[in-house]
Amino acid sequence: MPLISPSMLSSNFVRLEQELEMINNSEADWIHLDVMDGRFVPNITFGMPVVAAMKKVARKPLDVHLMIVEPEKYFEGFAKAGADILTVHYEASVHLHRSLQVIKQLGMKAGVALNPHTPVTMLTDVLQDIDVVLMMSVNPGFGGQQFIDQTTFRIRQLKHMINEQGARTLIEVDGGVTLENATTLVKCGVDVLVAGNTVFASADPADTIKKLKAVGK
Repeated sequence: MPLISPSMLSSNFVRLEQELEMINNSEADWIHLDVMDGRFVPNITFGMPVVAAMKKVARKPLDVHLMIVEPEKYFEGFAKAGADILTVHYEASVHLHRSLQVIKQLGMKAGVALNPHTPVTMLTDVLQDIDVVLMMSVNPGFGGQQFIDQTTFRIRQLKHMINEQGARTLIEVDGGVTLENATTLVKCGVDVLVAGNTVFASADPADTIKKLKAVGK
């Protein structure tokens, strides 16, 4: 069964506490938080104060995805805010190996996100140092986009690399994940499904999480 990480970007920010309590009481495993700076991606969301506020309510690990330039400046701040998993973009990290080491030294799991155009082979030499690879199956910046079909090939390619190296790296996919394509993604090798609109736009978000969690049983 995959891990499920509902994306708070698609939640109702006016009811943030209630949305978090719904996730707390659901079969979700993580809580996905998209941090955007308006520079790396053309959108602005929230930063450390909001993450810290969510941490007070959340009873599941905070899966924090940094879509920002110079992410290394903020590692300590997000650690203090309560991030459990901290993911940086390959495209925004000049010294990726160093960043991964610092994230782990701060007590968090280290993730690397890849944009749709970035070859998965770029991670060959650091794969053993990565806890989670976040495959972007849409162009980052906005929720509700359509899944890019080429992603399934890239997931299989990454899974082969992980198996070949005997790494324990998890594969997470973010963007356009639905109840319809979740089974295919898990069969391709995905360990963690990030779902935003699929969960929060549904009539019964907790039941949708349950159905996603049941994929691959």
